[in-house]
Amino acid sequence: MQAIRLARPRVSLRRLATTAQVPTSGPSSSVTASVIPLSNVEAQWENMSKSEQAVVHRQLEELQKKDWKTLSMDEKKAAYYVAFGPHGPRAPVSPPGQGLKVFLFTMGLVGVAGLLSIAIRSRAPPPPKTLTREWEEATNERLLEQKSNPISGISSEGYSGKGFVVSK
Repeated sequence: MQAIRLARPRVSLRRLATTAQVPTSGPSSSVTASVIPLSNVEAQWENMSKSEQAVVHRQLEELQKKDWKTLSMDEKKAAYYVAFGPHGPRAPVSPPGQGLKVFLFTMGLVGVAGLLSIAIRSRAPPPPKTLTREWEEATNERLLEQKSNPISGISSEGYSGKGFVVSK
């Protein structure tokens, strides 16, 4: 495969580079884009100037107007890279390996939050006496004596709920 790739002539931008001359200040001076082989667009794309990228893009647009069966594999790869490659707005936001760093930092923050919670709970006063199971059972008995909420509550006929007991 490598021998075939090396033996095949590379398509260059020589034809479009001569047509993409941009006059700068006078009629005699002009800037010519450098010749970039399409087989190496992926490696050189980031180092190209905007005008060179525009020349490559225009050349690939012209190539794509032809029959795709006649395009070489390098031309197809270059067209795909220019259209969908990881550059411009599709460039990765974070570099490779950043996910592990974010995960470890997040776990560190969760650990600090857990330690802070434990420290705060250890310094807190004990819960009030009204949150004990005995107090809640006494509250149920008091409500039964007063016949509180006789239609659908604890004093109703056939009531089978726990009443105000929520402690374990």
